[in-house]
Amino acid sequence: MWWHADNATYGLLLQGLAVSDNIAGPYSFVDATAPLGNWSQDFGIFTDYKDNSTYALYSNGDRVEGRDVYISAFNDALSEVDSVVHRFNKYDLEAPTIIQTDKSYYALMSHKTGYRPNNVVAFRADSLSGPWSQPFMIADPYTRTYNSQSGFSLRIVGSECTTYLYMGDQWDLRSVWDSRYIWLPLTVEDDKNSVSLEWHDVYDLDVKTGIVTPINGTSYAAIDAEVAGEAWKQEASFATGGKIVTGISGNDSTVTFSGIQGSGKKQWVSFHYQNTDDFGFGDQPGGSPDRIGGTWQVRRISSVVVNGDVAGMQTLYQRDSHKGIILSTPLELDLEDGDSNVITVGGLDNGNGTRGADLDRIVVYPSEDAWRAEMGY
Repeated sequence: MWWHADNATYGLLLQGLAVSDNIAGPYSFVDATAPLGNWSQDFGIFTDYKDNSTYALYSNGDRVEGRDVYISAFNDALSEVDSVVHRFNKYDLEAPTIIQTDKSYYALMSHKTGYRPNNVVAFRADSLSGPWSQPFMIADPYTRTYNSQSGFSLRIVGSECTTYLYMGDQWDLRSVWDSRYIWLPLTVEDDKNSVSLEWHDVYDLDVKTGIVTPINGTSYAAIDAEVAGEAWKQEASFATGGKIVTGISGNDSTVTFSGIQGSGKKQWVSFHYQNTDDFGFGDQPGGSPDRIGGTWQVRRISSVVVNGDVAGMQTLYQRDSHKGIILSTPLELDLEDGDSNVITVGGLDNGNGTRGADLDRIVVYPSEDAWRAEMGY
């Protein structure tokens, strides 16, 4: 087992190794080393399915002497790195992961913006040793890769197609314990030398066939919802119906969606929002972080109450977005059977006020039983 080995101050930047006869352990510590004398940051591993060779993927730190990303080959025993296959020189990237097809290698990496998300880029090559292409963004511009950092990619060989999953980290600087993952299918177009990522609130992945099927839901626009307190409908050319609800704060300034169709079972409801607290139009906020108490605010928090059940209130984390870009966060809710469900969204304390994000719409998805039956499972 290899891992990023470090201390509490993130000052060692080593690769750790432990061994066991059983994948579940117990493991015996072997060593923690600097690969070929370099620092190692955001360390990952890639195995080439064509020849079963294994490689270490890592950045060599943030200091002036670093700012590179390495692809380095392990020895046959996987006990140490023994040679550099390619060095991405001074790109100042991290979190590398590699997607392999029969024709290409795509290296996905994130810019170094701390716990703040950015636009993940990819490089393409015929060989791990290069030459590699110019970097290109894998997701829609300004989405900051749906507020995620590249972490790992998974290749699923199905009977009908091969699917590649992007597994991204959604870091939350204020609540690191609530940092989450997003798993999304990647579209690989080898004829165009391209790989891209598309957001789906809910989708089905058949691991036997490899087929990905987006699940459709029913939209309820915020322009048609009822606002209370200081919440109001503001003109927004990019929003559904040309208006977005802003000023959602605490228990008194709320937006309420009525007439929502439910099935009497748990259903995913996606909240489409805009939140421009820190990033605005750029990928990195300017000024000093002490302007909001010593750390960047990278999300707002909303309360979600279904059918007046305040005791069963749900918490909705809405990470930052670019101005004019609508992102979404799904939440699993219990909806009653019929079309009389009511969802009220307010604000909760996020350490810098009680404002929720501006709401564009909600999308209600059928229960899992319903869409599985429709797909013939």
